[in-house]
Amino acid sequence: MSKLFVDEIVHQSSQGSGTITLGASGETVALANGASQTMAVNTPNFSVYRNGNQTIANATTTTVIYNTKLFDTASAYNTSTGEFTVPSGQAGKYFFTAQVQWNTLADFDLTLIDIAKNGTRAVYGDINPNRYYNTISLNLLLELAVSDVVTIRVAQESGGSIDINGESYRCYFTGYKIIE
Repeated sequence: MSKLFVDEIVHQSSQGSGTITLGASGETVALANGASQTMAVNTPNFSVYRNGNQTIANATTTTVIYNTKLFDTASAYNTSTGEFTVPSGQAGKYFFTAQVQWNTLADFDLTLIDIAKNGTRAVYGDINPNRYYNTISLNLLLELAVSDVVTIRVAQESGGSIDINGESYRCYFTGYKIIE
């Protein structure tokens, strides 16, 4: 294999597949004035939150409906169902983080949050006993295929229905595909 060493490349064009490597370890590659650079980004990505309270029945696992989007680069999150669906051509590893806050002055026995993949719990966190206005959050890296569905679910055992707090970003769900 031959290598070409130059001080400056005035024009370079690449056709087809392959890799063009510029620079070597310890060197800096500078762009000419007016040139641009395209970098890989963590897309698709989304960030949603709960606007308004959502009532959660006692001892019932319920999907949290984060009903307001801050952004959603692939329109992959459904604010009506609370589902993130992996878009076509976007299989890979995704990082998710979610949080809920209970909107009650009462203490009660148990609160739980989980991240579900296609309706099956992938990971969960719980607080036992729950103290009023507790916040619970969860993070997870998941390997996902096209059309996989991710939801955030909660459960509580207070003896009656209580709300999750829909006030000013206290309940949110964010996710993005990682660059590999």
